[in-house]
Amino acid sequence: MPVELHRDWIPVALSADLPAATVVPAHTPSGILALWRSESGKLTALADRCPHRGMRLSYGFVRGEALSCIYHGWSYGRTGQCQRIPAHPDLTPPAAIKAASYATEERNGVIWIAQNEPQEPPPTLDGFKPLRSMPLAVDADRLSPTGEVRTEFAGIDMLLLIVATGNGEAVAHIMIAASASKDDCVAASRAAEGWRRDCERLALEDRAS
Repeated sequence: MPVELHRDWIPVALSADLPAATVVPAHTPSGILALWRSESGKLTALADRCPHRGMRLSYGFVRGEALSCIYHGWSYGRTGQCQRIPAHPDLTPPAAIKAASYATEERNGVIWIAQNEPQEPPPTLDGFKPLRSMPLAVDADRLSPTGEVRTEFAGIDMLLLIVATGNGEAVAHIMIAASASKDDCVAASRAAEGWRRDCERLALEDRAS
C-alpha cells in the first residue's frame, strides 16, 4: 500500500542508525523528538525537552532502560515518567514530572513515529530494504507532495520516504530493491548523492530567479 496512505506515521530513522543504548534527534514536520533505544533494544520517542530545565533530551544518554538528561541527569522511562533525580536519590519523582511520549514502530528496517493516535500500523514496504538517510536543503513539497518518491538510481528500483524538517529542508530515508547486491547499494548511494546535488542546485536557482 502506498506510503502516503499511512500518514498517521512518520518515518524518522533507519534501524541501523539507532543501535542499543543510543539516542538521536528524530526530525518530524512539527519539530524534533528524542528517539532512543534501550539496552534491551526497546524503542521510545519522547518530547525533546527535559521537564526540569528544558534541555534537549536528544543530547542525553541511555543507561539500561532509561534516558537521562545530560544537564542534571534526571532519568525517564519509556512512558516518559521521571524515574530518578540524582540530586535527591531517595525521592520518588512526582507523577507530574513526565515527558510526552509517542507511539513508535519498527518495520523492515525503518523506524516510524505517530504523533497522534494511529488508526493502523505503518507500511511494511515489501520488496525494499533500507539503504541510507540523506538530509537535503530542499523543501519537502518540492520533492514530493505525498511524502513518497518511486524512482531508479543507477538502474535500481528505489523508494524515497520524504519528511519535512523545517526551514525549507527535508530528509530522505532511502530504500532500495530487496534484491540489490552490495555493489548495487554502493552504486545507488553514489547516484543518490548526485540526485541531492541536482535537487539543491535547482532549489537555489529557483530562489535566485
